[in-house]
Amino acid sequence: MRHTIFIFLLILVAIQTYAQRPTVEEYKMQQEQLKKSALLRELDSGVYYMDLEAYATADTKFRHVLENIKSVPSDLTFYFGKNSFYLKKYKQSIDWLTKYIQLKGTNGQYSEESASLLKLAETEYLKEKSNERQKAGEVLSSNYDIDCGPSGKVTCPVCKGDHVVIKKTAFGSEYTTCSYCNEHGLLTCEQYNLLLRGELKKAN
Repeated sequence: MRHTIFIFLLILVAIQTYAQRPTVEEYKMQQEQLKKSALLRELDSGVYYMDLEAYATADTKFRHVLENIKSVPSDLTFYFGKNSFYLKKYKQSIDWLTKYIQLKGTNGQYSEESASLLKLAETEYLKEKSNERQKAGEVLSSNYDIDCGPSGKVTCPVCKGDHVVIKKTAFGSEYTTCSYCNEHGLLTCEQYNLLLRGELKKAN
């Protein structure tokens, strides 16, 4: 009898141990979370070096995050744009700072600084163009999926959220309904990323 009870207890322990083992999906999710945590630490490290004005080191770390993260955090669009400005990669800076402003509008933590840096980058870029100089190896945000935040919505950059596109013609202004966003002037995150890559089809 004792032998039977002992075997039963062993079986019960084995069942409980097996039941507590993570499933394949849970294991994958855990690994993804660990990877994301490591990348966010690398992002923080990049910010640290950027604040120390070690812009080349910060650039290496930001690029590593961009190359390995599934969805780019909105804060990284600001950090990469800011660091690019100090590296004198003005076109790259304009691209990424613009994305931050599109995502966060005027209420983002770095919106004011982004707008200020964007103006400076645009001024410097125009000087570069006039001198016919180009920067090699620039990383443009259209190559990545941008995380649009918890709302999952972004103001349409084509019509600036008005749902109307205004074109100047020889006969005055021509008003047309925006072919990309909904009636509220918004895009879903998926539509926004497709638009960045030039792959979003017109709705009408």
